[in-house]
Amino acid sequence: MIRAAILGYGRNGGSMHAGGVEQNPDMTMAAVCDIDPARLEVAKERFGCPVYTDYKDMLAAEELDLVIIVTRSSQHCEMTCDCLAAGVNVLVTKPWAVDAAEAGRMVQAAKESKGMLLPWLPVRWASDYVRLRELLAEKTIGNVFLIRRCCTSFGMRNDWQMETEFGGGYILNWGPHIVDPAVLLGGAPVQSVYGQTRKAINPGDAEDLFMAMITLENGTLLQTEFSVCVSHLPNWFIQGDRGTIIVHGSELTVHRHTPMLPDDPTQYASMRDTEDTVTTEKLSGNIYGDTHEIYRDIAAGLLGKAPYPVKPEDAYELSVTLQAIRDSSRSGAVVRPNCEG
Repeated sequence: MIRAAILGYGRNGGSMHAGGVEQNPDMTMAAVCDIDPARLEVAKERFGCPVYTDYKDMLAAEELDLVIIVTRSSQHCEMTCDCLAAGVNVLVTKPWAVDAAEAGRMVQAAKESKGMLLPWLPVRWASDYVRLRELLAEKTIGNVFLIRRCCTSFGMRNDWQMETEFGGGYILNWGPHIVDPAVLLGGAPVQSVYGQTRKAINPGDAEDLFMAMITLENGTLLQTEFSVCVSHLPNWFIQGDRGTIIVHGSELTVHRHTPMLPDDPTQYASMRDTEDTVTTEKLSGNIYGDTHEIYRDIAAGLLGKAPYPVKPEDAYELSVTLQAIRDSSRSGAVVRPNCEG
C-alpha cells in the first residue's frame, strides 16, 4: 500500500488529487498538510489521517511513500527538493517549476535522491491528444507540416494565479496543456520560439494571453495560443499534405484531401481531387486527462510494475520552452532554447 500525503489541500488538492488517491486501491491517504486550519479540519474528517501546517514536520513524523505537491507554483521547487532529500517520492502538479533554472534544480535533486520525481502533465492522457496521436501515426492526413493548438476563455480570475511573484500567469498555468501535446504530436525537439504575451482583461501583473510560433527540428511548425475571446476557436487545427484535422471540444473532424496536379498550369484554381472525404467522430473521455487513469499509472510506477509515462527530463524540456516564450515576448526576438542545462 502506497502511503500518500497531499501538500496543499485547496481546490485541486482536495478534489482532483485527493480523489485520485482515495479511489486507487494501491494507495491510502497517510497525511495532509495545509496552512489553512479550516481545510485541515475538512481533510481530517474525510480521511481520519494526521494533519500538519508545516510540511517539514510532516516529513519528520510520517513514513511516506509519496508526497503530492499542489501548492502555489512559486513553492514547488523548494518543497520538491526538500521531499526528495528526505527520500520520499514526489508528484508535482503543473506547472512544476516557474522557470528552467528551477526545473533543472529539481531534476538534479531527483538524481541525488532515493525518491522518484513524477511530473503531473495530465494532458498526455487527454482523449483528444490520444486520438490525434493515433491518427497522425497512421498518416491519416499525410505528412503534417503545421499544428495549431488553442484554448480560449472570457472568464476573469482574481487570485494568486494572476500574480507573477507566486508563479502566476497563463504561460505556466495553460502552457502545459497547450504547448506540451503540440510538441509531442510534432515529433521532434524544439528548435526556435517566437512568443507574444498580453494582459488583456484580468487584474494582477501576469499575462492572461500568450501566442507562440514554435519551429521543431524536423521543420514542423506549431502555433500555440491561449486567447481571450467569447466564441471558442478550434482546439486543434492540424494541416497535412493530404488533409486537415479539426477538433472543437469533443468533436473531431478529418478532411482527407488528395489534390491532383492539373495538366494545364493555367487551370490550378479548378483542379479536382482524387480523394475528398469528411468524417466526424465524438471523442469520449476527458480532454484534460482522466485523474483516476493517471493515478493508476502513478501507482504502477511506484510499485515497479510499469514506468511512469512522464519523465522529469520531459517536464524540464517543457519548462525551457515555456521560458523561451516569455523571453521572446520580452525581447521581441526569436529564442533558440537550450535543453542541455
